[in-house]
Amino acid sequence: MTFLTALVFASHGSFGLNLDPFQTNIINLAIVIAVLVKFLPGFLGGILQRRREVILADLQDAEESLAQATAALAVAQQELNSAQAKADQIRVDGKARAQAIRLESDHRTIQEMALLKQGADADVNAEVSRVRDQLRREAARLAIETALASLPGRLNAKSQASLIDQSISNLGNA
Repeated sequence: MTFLTALVFASHGSFGLNLDPFQTNIINLAIVIAVLVKFLPGFLGGILQRRREVILADLQDAEESLAQATAALAVAQQELNSAQAKADQIRVDGKARAQAIRLESDHRTIQEMALLKQGADADVNAEVSRVRDQLRREAARLAIETALASLPGRLNAKSQASLIDQSISNLGNA
């Protein structure tokens, strides 16, 4: 403790440690402020300048990115509009194609039904002709049988010969 007291009560002419807070703070502050004023602007100014340049570069990069994103958005919107227009056109073409196919199918169905009707009519006409021919043959056969059954009693030999000659001549003309 004697060393400490010797330092505290040092004379004014010598160098020593002054622990009086009222005297030492002003001097210490003056020294610290002088050192800061001397060396701090260059050191801190350089750091702040570099930080400012980094911030400006980041801002410029952000502006470029924004411009690129805006351009990409405009291109994407144009492509979207083009795709929507193309989709609308495909939808319209699809509806028109479906309508054309439906009409063509209806037309083909009508034609096939007409052909079926014609075929059915032809079948009916053929059947009518076949039945008519069969009825004619049947009527002719019945007529011949009836005639043959009634002729022997009604015709004499001269009339029969005349009828046979006439029938032969008719067959020759036919």
